[in-house]
Amino acid sequence: MKNIARFLIISFLFISCQQRIKPGDISIINGYWEIEKVVFDQGKDKAYTINESYDYFQIDNNNTGFRKKVMPQLDGTFIANDAFENVKVRFENNKVFFDYSTPYAKWSEELIVISENKLVFKNAEKKEYHYKKAGQINILGNGKKTK
Repeated sequence: MKNIARFLIISFLFISCQQRIKPGDISIINGYWEIEKVVFDQGKDKAYTINESYDYFQIDNNNTGFRKKVMPQLDGTFIANDAFENVKVRFENNKVFFDYSTPYAKWSEELIVISENKLVFKNAEKKEYHYKKAGQINILGNGKKTK
């Protein structure tokens, strides 16, 4: 009986500590994000120490937008092609899902964590994608600000 009570208390603490993502939080995602690591469902991690591309998100007030891969350049600019994924944000059963679509595929990821500097998605294979907020690189500008 004591073990059951302990289990219930620990479970309640775990559930109550999860972040509640509100519709107003979604605007935080707009901008550039760099992947830090992928956590597989077996608990193994794959760290990304150097990234050649960032994910750029743009989500509007109607919870629709796009995600695009961009490549940062040394002068603070980005190179992007015409490829992108349409995104619709869906709130369901106290969870937040990003529904992606291209002319070739459709898939969803659950948004688990969102803050000014951190972003975590979980896909259908239970892989967690951990991102950090990325800024522009400018090592050729002699200290000038990038636009």
